[in-house]
Amino acid sequence: MFGSLRNMFRVPDLRNKILFTLFIIALYRFGSHIPVPGIDFSAVQTLQESAEQGGVLGFLNLFSGGALTRFAVFGLGIMPYITASIIVQLLMVVIPKFEEWREQGAVGQKKLTQVTRYMTLALALMQSTGLAFVFHNGGQGFNVSAEIDLIPDFTVGRVALVVLSMTAGTVFVMWLGELITQRGIGQGMSILIFANVVSGMPAGGAAVRAEGGNVKFAIILAVTLMLLVAIVFIEQGQRRIPVQFAKRVVGRRMYGGQSTYIPLKVNQSGVIPIIFASSVLYFPVLISNVIPWEGVRTWIDNNLVEPTKIPYIASYGVLIILFAYFYTAIAFDPHQQADVIRKQGGFIPGIRPGPPTERHLQSILTRITLPGSLFLAFIALLPSLFLAAWDITDYPFAGTTLLIAVGVALETMKQIDSQLMMRNYEGFLK
Repeated sequence: MFGSLRNMFRVPDLRNKILFTLFIIALYRFGSHIPVPGIDFSAVQTLQESAEQGGVLGFLNLFSGGALTRFAVFGLGIMPYITASIIVQLLMVVIPKFEEWREQGAVGQKKLTQVTRYMTLALALMQSTGLAFVFHNGGQGFNVSAEIDLIPDFTVGRVALVVLSMTAGTVFVMWLGELITQRGIGQGMSILIFANVVSGMPAGGAAVRAEGGNVKFAIILAVTLMLLVAIVFIEQGQRRIPVQFAKRVVGRRMYGGQSTYIPLKVNQSGVIPIIFASSVLYFPVLISNVIPWEGVRTWIDNNLVEPTKIPYIASYGVLIILFAYFYTAIAFDPHQQADVIRKQGGFIPGIRPGPPTERHLQSILTRITLPGSLFLAFIALLPSLFLAAWDITDYPFAGTTLLIAVGVALETMKQIDSQLMMRNYEGFLK
C-alpha cells in the first residue's frame, strides 16, 4: 500500500490532479465556515446544539458538513445539485425529450447537465428563502430545542442579501465540483460530499464518548469497523451476466465473436434511497404545522421527529427498501439494455434476444436488489438502534456516513488505480 502511495506522486500528471483536488476541498471547507452577513451569532450556537440531537436538521447538516447550522455562505452545500440531478433522472422516464437527450450520448448529456444547473439555481433560491423565513420564525419543523431568530433585522434588503449569498455559494460549490471532475481526481460532487461527512466524524465520535462513556464508545467503534468491512464487501459485490456477440464479416474482416458481461451491483442505488426516505419522513413534520388536529400533531411530534423512536426506525427501514427498488428501476432499464444488446448482435447464452432477454434481466435485477436493499436498511438503522438502546442522541447518522465515505473512497481508488496501471505502476486494487 505504501508503495502505491509513493507511485501516486511519481506520476506528475496524477500528482497534479491529486494536489488540485485537495486544494479545492480546502477551499470548500474554508467557505463552509464563513457566515452570511446579517445573522445573529448567538442564535447560531443554539441552532448547532439542536442539530446534534439528530432529526431532519441533523441529516441536512450532515450533507453540508456543518455549514447549514453555521448559516455559512456554503450552507446549502451540494444538496440543491443532488436534488436537481435526482429530479432530472426521474423526468427522463416521463418526458420524451429528456429520454431522447440521454440516448444522444455526449451531446445530449451536455443538455441534461445544463438543465440540471438551471434547476439547481432555482432550488437554491427557493431553499435559501425558505430557510431565511424558517429560522426567523423559530425553526418550525426542524425540532429546534429553543425559539431562535437568526435574522433579527428582518427587512427585504437583509433577507435578499442572505438569499443571494447562499445562492451564490451554492453556484460556486457546483462550479468547484465540476472543476474537480474535469481537472482533479474522482467525481467532483461525490468528493465534496465525502469531505462533508468525513469532517464530522471526529466530533461525532467525541460526542458519543462524552455522552456514553469509554465502554459504549469502544463497542460502537468495534461495530463501526465491522460495518466498514461489510460495506466494502457489498459495494464490491456484483452479478456478472455473460453476453456473447455473434461473428460477422464486413468486407474482408471478421468482427465479433467476443464475450463480455453486464455487471449488476448488489447495491445498485447507492445512498440515494436513504436521502429519499429521509425526505419523505420530513414531509409529515412539515404537514403537522398546518393541520388542525391536535392528536395527529402530537403523534407526529412524538414518533416521527426523533430518530431513536421505534415508529421512526420502522418507517425509515421500510421506505429505504421501497426506494431502493424504485431508484434501481430508474437507474437500470432492462428494456433499453436488451434493445442495445440486440442491436449490437449480442445475446445472453441460453436466452433469446428481445423480450426474453428483458424478462431475464428484470428477474435477476429484482432478486439481487432485495439483499442489497435489506443491507442498506440494516446499515442505516443499526447505529440508530445502538444509540437508541443506550439513549445516545448526539451521533445518529453513522451508517449513512460510512456508506457515503466508503462508496466515494472506492470509486476514487479505482480511478487512481486505473491511471497507475496505464503507466505500468502497481495499483491499490489487486
